[in-house]
Amino acid sequence: MDAQRRGRGDQIDPADQWVLNPNTGEYELRLTPSAAQSPVSGARRATPPTGAGARTAGPRKAAPRNGAPRNPASQTAADREGATRTDVPPQRRRRGAPEEPPPGRRGGRRPVQRKPKKAKKALVWTGGTMAFVLVAAGAAGYFYLQHLEGNVTTTDVGSAGASNFSKDEAFSVLIIGTDKRTGEGNEGYGDKGSSGHADTTILLHVAEDRSNATALSIPRDLIVNIPDCPTKLEDGSEKIVPGLRNARFNRSLGESGRDPGCTMRTVKENTGIQVDHFMMADFNAVKTLTTAVEGVDVCVEKPVNDKESKLVLPAGESTVEGEQALAFVRTRKSFGNSGDLDRIKVQQQFLGSLMRKMSSSDTLTSPSKLLKLAEAATEALTVDKAIGSVGTLKDVALELKKVPTKNIAFATVPVKDNPAETVKATVVLDESKAPQVFDMIKNDVSFTEVKEQKKKEKDAEAARLKGSKAPASEVRVRVLNGGAVTGSAQKTLQYLQVEEGVTKSENGGNAPAALARTTLEYAPDQADQARRLADIMGLSGSALKPGESVTNSQGVPAMTLTLGRDFKGAGVKLDAPVEAADVEKSTADKVKCAS
Repeated sequence: MDAQRRGRGDQIDPADQWVLNPNTGEYELRLTPSAAQSPVSGARRATPPTGAGARTAGPRKAAPRNGAPRNPASQTAADREGATRTDVPPQRRRRGAPEEPPPGRRGGRRPVQRKPKKAKKALVWTGGTMAFVLVAAGAAGYFYLQHLEGNVTTTDVGSAGASNFSKDEAFSVLIIGTDKRTGEGNEGYGDKGSSGHADTTILLHVAEDRSNATALSIPRDLIVNIPDCPTKLEDGSEKIVPGLRNARFNRSLGESGRDPGCTMRTVKENTGIQVDHFMMADFNAVKTLTTAVEGVDVCVEKPVNDKESKLVLPAGESTVEGEQALAFVRTRKSFGNSGDLDRIKVQQQFLGSLMRKMSSSDTLTSPSKLLKLAEAATEALTVDKAIGSVGTLKDVALELKKVPTKNIAFATVPVKDNPAETVKATVVLDESKAPQVFDMIKNDVSFTEVKEQKKKEKDAEAARLKGSKAPASEVRVRVLNGGAVTGSAQKTLQYLQVEEGVTKSENGGNAPAALARTTLEYAPDQADQARRLADIMGLSGSALKPGESVTNSQGVPAMTLTLGRDFKGAGVKLDAPVEAADVEKSTADKVKCAS
């Protein structure tokens, strides 16, 4: 049967069974106990209808019983079983078909319909954009989600990244755009012999409290040390790709078989920032994503007629999509000093505009656009295995959309011309500025002002730290290493005992799991000890975790201090202010013209 007739023998649209739960914001399968279920012949996967006459699954009005949304918990066992089968969902009367009154309802009056709550404004952007659009997949139902699952390509990066995605911690995602010449119409782009270098790389760091995010561009021509890289081969074996010294950053991917895990390791080696995940796309991603949203608005200060990229634009604002959008982000000769650093600025402006378009109500309320984006994003995307499922990508998106666009800062790694070159072609780190930028990201410091949120945090911390403090000699604590540099627990123990007089402290070894931030867990009757240790260590109120005590080696209750990845060293207070780096930056909510 064709797409119009499949599953609709009784004038009923299966997609109508997926309705918005206004309490959760999620689409759920609403089953009618009396509805018959028809198995799909040959266990064929149900796919969304296509074609001019097909209806697109999307936000719909829920059909509640007796004027209230139906509680999924009240479904019968048969209902729940049907929700997990690969059958076509139970059918509901198609709009315009003769209405059959439900049992027990006089006159066949339709129940009152309540409009779903308006979608919240969402954060969407580059690799994050790809993740966000998967939220929309819920509108197309379970079968469509399964279809999207098959689109995503994954790479095993081993210990280069996190083993899973945590919704409770800060996280960093490396967004990699390659110059690999794959895909229809891309034969003329990039390096003809390239195996896919890291042509455009952005480190997206999302703060633990989701109040802000930083998108840090890494120049492809930055001179770095590329470490030895363990890579997984197709047969399951492992190969170590030798590292390089004083090489361009873009060689950390593709060359000699280096995978995205090598690029992640290179970022860690040269910045000290731990990368948790990666998202990688090629030229097709820009073309398909911009086409799916029907174009992205850009602005140039003067007319552009670039013979190399084939970009032609008048001065002022224009809308670009597909090939023209790709030409815009690839153009160098028409902006600034025709270098890669000026192209980075243009790309940042483009991404800010794409984010604004994606978060607009015009996109969020259009089922057809959202479904196109879901297809385009998953087909163009390669990610690490830890976030390789559609469900996890959706979780990433939901965390990303919590960040206000005004608090998303775009910046570039501070660099200067390579002094070793007569003809300037590469750059090196600006040691007077770069370490500050890296420290801000490692310590979750915002590049934008988040005054209201910071005030609330300070007030909460002041309240928690307020009260009496026990003498240092009465503080009992076990010190664990939960992500800090090797040996940190022992060095901290020595510092506490010798320098601060916390003699009733001991080394507890490694923590069960790594933590992004240092924490101190204590029992209610140890609050005065916790406040004293917080004062010594420079712990914030949010680092103090009321809980249970542990029994130390002397059989006495003790607190647990776990040193996280934010630990700065024995004797260095964790709340020591990080000086804001003096770097050029922009924010995602501002429109700026390329010059």
